[in-house]
Amino acid sequence: MVEEQIISRGIRDSEVIEAMKKVPRHLFVEEALQSQGYSDHPLPIGEKQTISQPYMVALMTEALQLTGKEKVLEIGAGSGYQTAILAELGGKVFSIERIRSLAIRARKLLYELGYFNFEIKIFDGTYGWVEEGPFDAIIVTAGAPDIPQPLIDQLTIGGRLVIPVGDAFVQDLIRVTKTGEGIKREDLGGCRFVKLIGRYGWEGE
Repeated sequence: MVEEQIISRGIRDSEVIEAMKKVPRHLFVEEALQSQGYSDHPLPIGEKQTISQPYMVALMTEALQLTGKEKVLEIGAGSGYQTAILAELGGKVFSIERIRSLAIRARKLLYELGYFNFEIKIFDGTYGWVEEGPFDAIIVTAGAPDIPQPLIDQLTIGGRLVIPVGDAFVQDLIRVTKTGEGIKREDLGGCRFVKLIGRYGWEGE
């Protein structure tokens, strides 16, 4: 998976590559789909949610430019796979998941795999996690109509936010870097994610 889907498509961060090699993606999908666990496409994880394709996980993680010491906020824990990749890279991961059953399942699996440098909160992730902020990096694993202002507010100066922004069917992957003068916005290419549901995202289920 890593050679064919990650490195060959331009991922260069050696720490991200090693994390992708180490985390057993097949354990984060339903047993009936584990044979497809290393295919380069999203897979359903229940509750109308998906685990992102490996390349997209690597691309978004690399875009955060982590050094191993950051406090990271993840919006949309889902299966916990992206959480595990972030936990492998060091620092502390604060993850928010609005669907209780997914949050409980992800937390249990992450503990079983030996990850303890994370916390998962069941909440509307579009508000961020004010009590634990500010964050050096924020990753949003669902598509938003615009960048939630609370997430920008909770970034440190120099912090990076990676988020898919667009309509309900297709988005652009955006990296925002917060500076003393404002924010710098970069387009990292097209993508497709499930909707970011919440006060500062899409309404409804």
